[in-house]
Amino acid sequence: MADRFFTEEELKEMGARTLDLLTEAIESGDSGKAKSLANRMHKESEFMHDLYMNWIADLMSYIHTNLGTDSTYQAVRKICNTAQGELIDVRKIDFKLRVKGLLHALRGHLQPIKIEEDDEKVCLTMEPCGSGQRLVQQGAYDPPRNCTMIAQPHPMTYGLTDVPIYCTHEPVLEILAIEKLGYPAVVAVPAEKMGRAACKFCIYKNVEDIPEEFYTRLGKQKPKRKEG
Repeated sequence: MADRFFTEEELKEMGARTLDLLTEAIESGDSGKAKSLANRMHKESEFMHDLYMNWIADLMSYIHTNLGTDSTYQAVRKICNTAQGELIDVRKIDFKLRVKGLLHALRGHLQPIKIEEDDEKVCLTMEPCGSGQRLVQQGAYDPPRNCTMIAQPHPMTYGLTDVPIYCTHEPVLEILAIEKLGYPAVVAVPAEKMGRAACKFCIYKNVEDIPEEFYTRLGKQKPKRKEG
C-alpha cells in the first residue's frame, strides 16, 4: 500500500471553503491567518472571474468571425436577456438601494470603485474596469489571440467604431432594459476609446432626466415626458 501524502486533518482543511476558514481565523483572533486566507480568497475569486471573462471573449470572437455581427448581436441578446431576467420598474425602488445594488454587482469585478454624485445621478467607475479594460491591457486583442474589435458602428457598440467585442454586452443590457421598461436602468458613459479606459456606470435619480442621446446611440427613441 502506497504511503499517504496527507493527514485526515489536512484533507479536511483543504476541502473546506476559504470563507469558513477565514471566519474561523477571525473568531479565534488569528489575524495573520485571517489576512492570508483573505488574500487567498481574493486570488481564487480572481482566477474564476478571469477564466470566465476570457472564455466569453473568445466565444464571442468565434461567433463574430464565423457568423458575423448580426449573429453576434442576437447571441449577446440571448445571453444578456437570460442574465438580466425580469426587470422591476426602478422608479418603485429606493434610490440608495439602486446604487448599492449596482455597487454590489460591480464589486464582483474585484477592482476599486470611484463613486461620484451630482444633482441628477450617481456614477460608478472601476479603476481599472475589471473586465473589458483588463482584457485590452492583457493583450487579448493583439496577436496571437486576436479577439475581435468590431470595426463598424452598431447599436451594440453605441454607434462607435473599433470596439472590443467583450464590451458589447453593456449596450445590449441597455437595449433590453429600454425594450422592457421604456428606459435604461443604468447607462454607461464609455471612454473616448472604449475598452482602453474605464467606462462610467450612471444611475439617474429621475429616469426622465436620462438624456435622449443615451437612447439614440442604441437605435432607440426616448419616450415623451408625461405631463402632470
